[in-house]
Amino acid sequence: MGIGAYAAALLTTTGWPLWAAFVLAVALSLAIGWVLGYPALRVQHHYLAFVTLSFATLVFLVLRNEEWLTKGVYGISGIPRPTLLGWSTKAPIDFYFFCLGVLALVGGATWWLVRSPWGRAFTALRENTVRADSLGVDTRRYTLMAFAMGSTLGGVAGVLYAPLVQFIEPTAFNLNLSLNLLLMVMVGGSGSFLGPFLGAAVSVLLPEWMRFGSEGLYLIFYAIAVMVLMAFCPSGLLGLAERARRLVR
Repeated sequence: MGIGAYAAALLTTTGWPLWAAFVLAVALSLAIGWVLGYPALRVQHHYLAFVTLSFATLVFLVLRNEEWLTKGVYGISGIPRPTLLGWSTKAPIDFYFFCLGVLALVGGATWWLVRSPWGRAFTALRENTVRADSLGVDTRRYTLMAFAMGSTLGGVAGVLYAPLVQFIEPTAFNLNLSLNLLLMVMVGGSGSFLGPFLGAAVSVLLPEWMRFGSEGLYLIFYAIAVMVLMAFCPSGLLGLAERARRLVR
């Protein structure tokens, strides 16, 4: 996401259109995700988490220290919002609808992917690697593809984030961002298409709703709610809803 955001910021502030930033961010993120997939072939579970988090830390240090490219801690400001076929997205509501349209396109493509033979291969790889391999799934190739696709989606999100805030600096892409994204997946329900959507909505909106009624303690209450959910329903909110549905039936 940080790589996509900086690609958008560096290109659009020098006069390039946003679609060029999309192309560059997709290419860079896909390549980086593919390369990061190779450690996934050798390590699993928490070891893999350490590898990916270490790479995130490396990217953060590059963004902060390489001022000749990223302007370091001073950040990049004045990031313009695009104009599409005469439609200016400078107003916040217009850019919101632009992002919503991109989300609809990406969501539709992901839905198709999940229901395609590729998606079934990804599911088999997630559930049981040995069994998937015995059924003829090329686990090596699909592991690399999964990392590349996930990284590409992160790059696209970064391209949208840069013109949204119109100022980026390295702190926005530290480990807290990775942990927040992981939290969204876990709260909503991993392994399902709608889980991350639900988790993102809850992770963004719930703290804001609690902010007005808890006088500064809202983050503590929010953390307690998340811990209780993970302790009693590790499958997230969708898993909780499914459990409730079975009890009702």
